[in-house]
Amino acid sequence: MKKLRVAIIAGGQSSEHQISCISASAVLAAIDRSKFEPILIGITEGGIWIDMRQQDFERGSDGLSYVPENGEKLVVDIHGIKDSEGRDLGIDLVFPLLHGAYGEDGTIQGLLEMAGIAYVGSGVLASAVAMDKSFAKPIYADFGLKVADGITVHKDDWNNSKDLEISKIRALGFPIFIKPARSGSSRGTSKVKDESEISDALEDAFKYDPKVLVEAAVLGREIECAVLEIDSVARASVLGEVRVHPPHEFYDFEAKYLDGSTTFDIPANLPESIARAISQASITAFKALGCEGLARVDFFLRQDNQIIINELNTMPGFTPTSVFPALWQQTGKSYSQIITILLESALSRKRSVIR
Repeated sequence: MKKLRVAIIAGGQSSEHQISCISASAVLAAIDRSKFEPILIGITEGGIWIDMRQQDFERGSDGLSYVPENGEKLVVDIHGIKDSEGRDLGIDLVFPLLHGAYGEDGTIQGLLEMAGIAYVGSGVLASAVAMDKSFAKPIYADFGLKVADGITVHKDDWNNSKDLEISKIRALGFPIFIKPARSGSSRGTSKVKDESEISDALEDAFKYDPKVLVEAAVLGREIECAVLEIDSVARASVLGEVRVHPPHEFYDFEAKYLDGSTTFDIPANLPESIARAISQASITAFKALGCEGLARVDFFLRQDNQIIINELNTMPGFTPTSVFPALWQQTGKSYSQIITILLESALSRKRSVIR
């Protein structure tokens, strides 16, 4: 039986470039090579597609991996993926392990749709909406899920009328969180405790996105659920609880990836009725946005047991120790099995923007 050729695409132009590379390395090591032939493709931070079959990721000063700028360039368009001499790579399907802009926001999904190549994960619209938290929140609310109070601040509005924007932000009370509307891994996210911190927090968030979300802080436990489509049915994993330790006050980039200040309780210690409600809310959010394949859904659980959805990630971190695989391993699926399920699911779905 002919093996299916899978392009594992990593890197990209977003602020989560390095995390994508870590995920790709892990998938490359764990993919079932009796069924699949993996082809590693890197996208540099400048947007150049690189054939990485004969080279490794490089290491930055922070110890994280990135796609090297020097490598054999690929030609990528709606006719497929070709090497520098125009030979088609014969890709059967793509695992786009890209987080953030140009990878998780519907852009690469649109390219693959036009090229007629099957791919893992949600389609164009679901990816784009999930990526933009300001668009996703009203959809969640329309499906009966509770969301944090907040407003959206655009960079142009901030530059033209700071006093007005500050007055709207002040009305939310403190503390608040200020974060890019379309970024991930908590890049550019700040916890703001009083009015004097607003300006710096906004300027930091604007480095990642000209549209910023300002939300009232929700006091409560952080609970996460992994959704995986198995035989075309969205299923929820066991739940996990994120616990962030000092000196961090919230689940920021350093706490997630660099200094080991986070622990996970899997399964989360929750009453059965609450766990069941969060699992159902995860499936509801997944279906509300029209997601496919996989997602990680993050919630806050307040002391009064009110469940607040925080966000949904259509391509969550995918190392063996990342939350999504860890939750499913505790639910009974190994890392390699999860990869196979996702690849086979991608092949079984009819791909078309126009249904």
